[in-house]
Amino acid sequence: MPVTVCRKEHFNAAHRLHNPAWSDEQNQRVFGKCNNPNYHGHNYELIVRLTGETNPETGYVYDMKRLSDLIKREILDTFDHRNLNLDTEEFRQLNPTAENIAVVIWNRLRAHLDPQLSLSVTLYETERNFVEYHG
Repeated sequence: MPVTVCRKEHFNAAHRLHNPAWSDEQNQRVFGKCNNPNYHGHNYELIVRLTGETNPETGYVYDMKRLSDLIKREILDTFDHRNLNLDTEEFRQLNPTAENIAVVIWNRLRAHLDPQLSLSVTLYETERNFVEYHG
């Protein structure tokens, strides 16, 4: 019987939503204050969910300490207290919307997990705005 384990983390990052192919007017119309040329920041809340079978020897679906270390190495050390547009390779050409950030996080974690585990990422940009990605 599958069980889901969850780990919640936080990180802070700045970004600017901007499409360089558009005019300044169109960027402002579509992205509003999120298009501020001087960037703006969020206190992101990340929830990572792994679903799989419980190992009969350990009682774990996945060792939570290992999951914590993986999230720290692959996500927090890369994105926390960074300007996503300027300081990260992933968002030099990709607009750092919450949707795109969630997909990037999912891909960074997926590469290090057993394929038999289902991975889901929920990213809160604000208390009321969040996205989910299940791969």
